[in-house]
Amino acid sequence: MTYSANIEKLPRHFIPEDFTVTDWQSLEPFFKELLERNIETKAELEKWLKDQSELEALVNEDACWRQIKMTCDTENKSLEEAFAFFCMEIQPKIQPYADALNRKLINHPLAKELDAEKYFTYLRSMRKSIELFREENIPLQAELSVMQQQYGVISGKMTVTVNDTEYTLQQAAKFLEKPDRKIREEVYRKINERRLVDKEPLNNLYNRLIEKRNQEALNAGFKNYRDYRFKELGRFDYTKEDCFQFHEAVKQHVLPLVNIIYQNKKEKLGLDTLRPWDIDAEPDGIKPLQPFSTSEELIEKSIACFTKLRPFFGNCLQKMQEMKHLDLESRKGKAPGGYNCPLAESGAPFIFMNAAGQMQDVTTMLHEGGHAVHSFLSHPLELNGFKEYPMEIAEVASMAMELMSMDEWETFFSAPTDLKRAKEYQLERVITIFPWIAIIDKFQHWVFENPTNTNEERTAKWNEILDEFQDDVVDYSGLETYRSNSWQRQLHLFEVPFYYIEYGIAQLGAIGLWMQFKQNKELAMDNYCKALALGGTKTLPELFETAGLKFDFSPEKIKVLMDFVEKEMNS
Repeated sequence: MTYSANIEKLPRHFIPEDFTVTDWQSLEPFFKELLERNIETKAELEKWLKDQSELEALVNEDACWRQIKMTCDTENKSLEEAFAFFCMEIQPKIQPYADALNRKLINHPLAKELDAEKYFTYLRSMRKSIELFREENIPLQAELSVMQQQYGVISGKMTVTVNDTEYTLQQAAKFLEKPDRKIREEVYRKINERRLVDKEPLNNLYNRLIEKRNQEALNAGFKNYRDYRFKELGRFDYTKEDCFQFHEAVKQHVLPLVNIIYQNKKEKLGLDTLRPWDIDAEPDGIKPLQPFSTSEELIEKSIACFTKLRPFFGNCLQKMQEMKHLDLESRKGKAPGGYNCPLAESGAPFIFMNAAGQMQDVTTMLHEGGHAVHSFLSHPLELNGFKEYPMEIAEVASMAMELMSMDEWETFFSAPTDLKRAKEYQLERVITIFPWIAIIDKFQHWVFENPTNTNEERTAKWNEILDEFQDDVVDYSGLETYRSNSWQRQLHLFEVPFYYIEYGIAQLGAIGLWMQFKQNKELAMDNYCKALALGGTKTLPELFETAGLKFDFSPEKIKVLMDFVEKEMNS
């Protein structure tokens, strides 16, 4: 099967080509027409679905651009206002129509004539939306959309001064790789001290988010927000008990490997005690890896790396570059983090990140590039709803790309020693991320099972969970204040609640794909593309199966995959 990156903006048949979203008055007639339209044949029903999909794509893309522009420049008030206007004035008015349109389809006598296999996940998702919809949640959800973005506004202002130069926290993290231990400690403390300045505003923001999310769940008839959110995220194939089992498996099968990694690091650096500012460092005389200097060089090398792996992958990034769908470098006033934002109408997504010339920027770029390839592969699907794939498979797309692309990393590192170090870094990261995933996930379960928690109770619980997953090597003594506040650096808690276990599930899937890749590269990449091209038209276990994987994150499976990674690290 050949795939093309020559993506075309979807042609419009229902909405005028020159129409743009400005206000509700001009948008509402399209929703009204769909709701009032008479449908008498199966062909008319399928045409109605396509028209509805076209309207969805238009609205989704408009919302995405408002968010992209705002995160690229959090200091521009007009961009923040444009995003808030959509959340407060347009989205709330769409929701009752969306619910009415869902009900119109589900209750239509012709719905049972639709191809059962083709529409299974689509209709399942629609029934879920109907079940969750509550009129009284509309203003709450609008408020939450705006509030969540405050995290980026607060964090985007965070900078520190090192050697008389101002740096964003992402840029300052470069100093943690320096051989000079004194400067590493100084910068580590500066970053954490800066976070403490906004500790109270972020605590207050999180308290308000917890309260509103909990209310949203209670309004919909759920005992707590966790149970509501599982349903909302479409977690049809696993339960909270599976998540708890995952937490235990990480302690059992991953922490021993983390201990080995940090013990090796300690010996390599010749230290008596390994402190948190030593984790990313290299021994004296060895320079930190510098895979690129500018964002232009990062994209150029990423395109070359992807092209060597499979030309189609490189073409996807090339197309995004031509369309100016990339904003890669870190700067003051830019929101933290990185994302790939699918654009429903244009097709080619947008990559946003905060590159500062480090190795982790390469993995972020390749990770978001994997998401981008997923967007390209699923774009030709007939309906917008078909492209709404489960997040667990979305993260397999990104994490498997990180691992498969390692074979072509000489585009970033010409020296064999640097290449070896980069691969070691990647495999260590694959292992050491698991405890953090378990910590963030377990913390959220507790937060929303106990929604009236105070700041003090939350801090105590956070420390307890941190200790539970703590390795035996890194010494945090005297840093308790920083540790107690470290949850605030995790954007997902504020912006996308409960979206984190996906990284753990997907990392296991990615390792499974990489095992395939080690045996037969072309077959593994074929399986990867075939699964991603299905979008959300199959269930999660079926998508994993198409990729040649089993949907399984039991302790036994985790042990098998960890043994494989350990073997690869040793080789």
